[in-house]
Amino acid sequence: MSVYTSTLSGERHRFVSLARLLAAASPERSGDRLAGLAASSARERVAARWALAEVPLATFLTEPVIPYETDDVTRLILDTHDPVAFAPVAGMTVGELREWLLSEAADAEALTALAAGLTPEMVAAVSKLMGNADLVAVARKVRVVTAFRSTIGLPGRLATRLQPNHPTDDPAGVAAALLDGLLLGSGDAVIGINPATDSPKAVRDLLELLDGVITRYGIPTQSCVLSHVTTSVDLMERGAPVDLVFQSIAGSQAANASFGVTLGLLDEAYEAALALDRGTVGRNVMYFETGQGSALSADAHHGVDQQTVETRAYAVARRYQPLLVNTVVGFIGPEYLYDGRQILRAALEDHFCGKLLGLPMGLDICYTNHADADDDDIATMLTMLGVAGASFVICTPGGDDIMLNYQSASYHDALYLREVLGLRPAPEFEAWLGSIGLLDERGAIREVAAHPLTAIGRGLAA
Repeated sequence: MSVYTSTLSGERHRFVSLARLLAAASPERSGDRLAGLAASSARERVAARWALAEVPLATFLTEPVIPYETDDVTRLILDTHDPVAFAPVAGMTVGELREWLLSEAADAEALTALAAGLTPEMVAAVSKLMGNADLVAVARKVRVVTAFRSTIGLPGRLATRLQPNHPTDDPAGVAAALLDGLLLGSGDAVIGINPATDSPKAVRDLLELLDGVITRYGIPTQSCVLSHVTTSVDLMERGAPVDLVFQSIAGSQAANASFGVTLGLLDEAYEAALALDRGTVGRNVMYFETGQGSALSADAHHGVDQQTVETRAYAVARRYQPLLVNTVVGFIGPEYLYDGRQILRAALEDHFCGKLLGLPMGLDICYTNHADADDDDIATMLTMLGVAGASFVICTPGGDDIMLNYQSASYHDALYLREVLGLRPAPEFEAWLGSIGLLDERGAIREVAAHPLTAIGRGLAA
């Protein structure tokens, strides 16, 4: 195992492993401090970044941060690494990769070609050398396009997940939140419900409710009830209308085990969903959620900082060519991301790293009620992620999820972002909105009182 050193203002700093170097180089966050992994001082953090900038990218292929022999995520990362895609940057250090990413040479085509040649640890490392503006500038150049019934990730587009959660999974309550979102142009990425329980009957009832609405009104979108993957597999076998298979994932084998999931189980679910062939414009059938701190909360981080472990989860996701991946960046709480500043930094890191690794990256821009954050932080994060080219954002009625009890972006927030940045919904969904009279002559959403869309409201109420 290598030892890494740097000298700063006459003081020599020593880092006993690559994992320790990555942790010390990370921006301050409460989770790393809780785990005893954070730099002891700002000086040590700067010294770690100097040392990290000199590390050859090839080192990450020979010095895994979690042992190959004991971790299937490490084996997945190294066994699927593409040396041909890696070749253009194979001779670079982490610092040189940063400079190249910020250069004109790193255009959309070059970044797409590079994705399979990068490992999560390389991407996490370079993110630690970048400022927030750097993370925005590079992520904005990356194009990742996926499709099922709508196409996500096209230039000039911002999709949304419509999240009509209800604390008792009451169909009338779900329908009211669903109608609210549709009337405000939300739902082109997915209509996704977090069920109050993982009861197969409750999940199937919600799937059938969403499928009925989508089918009856010809809405070019997809549904997902965010149950455990085993529930989804069982329901697919029983003929339930499953569009996307969902699962929360993490960056180590032990952390995934804490979610009750293995790569083999995800393989099974992926093949089952593909066999249903329910998409109309594409065959991306998986939906994954991640979030910094999950491995630490499960005591499954192996001494690796929370952002690097988070980025390793993206290797799991890209194995399955998902339609959607999002980080629920502030949901895990202030024990891991203390305040609005730390949540913003994590959001930009996650989006940057996911996009560089070839994922259709979105975010739940959110915070829990005991975090040192507020709605202005939501607005700041939403704006910066919109500029950075996020594929989609999650939206809830009024920005307040009454089932999960946390604060997120609202349907109105997505309209704000589309308007100020000149973004539009997914093309298929935009055409549907126009066909039912929900768009005005400028292509903007009509005021609710002005549009003729009353039939859906009556239908949902029935």
